Amino acid sequence: MQKKLTIAIDGFSSCGKSTLAKALANKLDYVFIDTGAMYRAVAYYCLQKGFISNQHLNKEEIVNSLNEIEIHFEKNDVTRKLDVFLNDLNIESKIRTLEISELVSKIASIKEVRQKLVAEQQKMGIKGGVVMDGRDIGSVVFPSAELKFFVTASPEIRTERRFLELKPTEPEITKEEVKKNLVERDHLDSTRAESPLIQVDDAILIDNSNLNQEEQLELALKYVQERLI
Repeated sequence: MQKKLTIAIDGFSSCGKSTLAKALANKLDYVFIDTGAMYRAVAYYCLQKGFISNQHLNKEEIVNSLNEIEIHFEKNDVTRKLDVFLNDLNIESKIRTLEISELVSKIASIKEVRQKLVAEQQKMGIKGGVVMDGRDIGSVVFPSAELKFFVTASPEIRTERRFLELKPTEPEITKEEVKKNLVERDHLDSTRAESPLIQVDDAILIDNSNLNQEEQLELALKYVQERLI
């Protein structure tokens, strides 16, 4: 039986890491885990409870409520993709908004939130055969992963991608708003005290600014095959 790798993919916002992770998981018949969706789910919960907004963050309330938060993924029979569930409620469409994007880095900076979600992520991937993407997968969640990628793209490319993604559901959004959000998230994710976004020494850099999705996948698969030999 062919061994099952643990594949860690880290990178900046809207750099295409989830696209790569999903494609790799599908190609290899591995489990895909979108850790960013888990932090978005916590942000959504805290927003609904009034614990966080653009103006304030009640860390004590957030930490005290963590035991009330249960997150899991289920396959959507229509899209054939994994949707994120918060306390048994499908919130997939509700967490992909700019409002949640503007809050998620604040949530992710809280030590207790990270400890809870990292522990859950490690349980999900303990047997291998998993592709996990996020900000700290190769550095904290699975530092011993057999294969690590760090994905990036130019800010202009990332802004355009995110703008096109949001436009259908948020028609009033502007590219300036999207770029501002990306720049702020990059800064917060890279400078936070808890598990900052970094490129670890053994991660393979993929700059996909000039690659399409198929080219990016083929490049990553080449490295996968090397690890499986």
